[in-house]
Amino acid sequence: MSSTFDTSAPEKAGSLAFQESPVPQLIVRYRRIVIVNKALEHLFGFHRHDLIGQSVQLLYPSAADFAHIGEKCETTLRRSGSNYYEDERFMQTRSLEIFWARARGITLTPDDPFRLMIWSFDRMEDSPYRSVNLTNREREIAPMIGQGMTSRQIGERLGISRRTVEVHRARLMKKFGVKNTAELVSQIVASV
Repeated sequence: MSSTFDTSAPEKAGSLAFQESPVPQLIVRYRRIVIVNKALEHLFGFHRHDLIGQSVQLLYPSAADFAHIGEKCETTLRRSGSNYYEDERFMQTRSLEIFWARARGITLTPDDPFRLMIWSFDRMEDSPYRSVNLTNREREIAPMIGQGMTSRQIGERLGISRRTVEVHRARLMKKFGVKNTAELVSQIVASV
């Protein structure tokens, strides 16, 4: 019986294992995508050539989320002395579908965490998915509401007024068919 790859070349076997892994993974250098596997292409709907060399921000629903999560990750890695980071967050596909994901990252360079990291992602499917058509601004605001931020905090982060955020929050409540912020947060986390 012959194998489909040369087992005498461990680096080739390792590369094949990464590419064919059922777990969506990517390798980043200073938050720019270096390598992706097939499962990640499938999860996010991008072709590898569309991702290589791009900022990982491409996979986030907003620049604010990208910045906030990056700061949190780097701070956690530096303070803890660990090389491992995990969280749950909103991510975005090529078709602009926002979904809730568990992200796990490991830095290979603990002295400079973002120099070289490996990330894996799992789509969280604990609740039935419900498609909601959101505007670009609503896509920016929804994850922040889901993270428990106030209208004032969201406004400061996006450079808009608290009142503008409240108008978007009201529109989101209507689109999700809820009557209060607690229900909205629950729907955002479960459905988006």
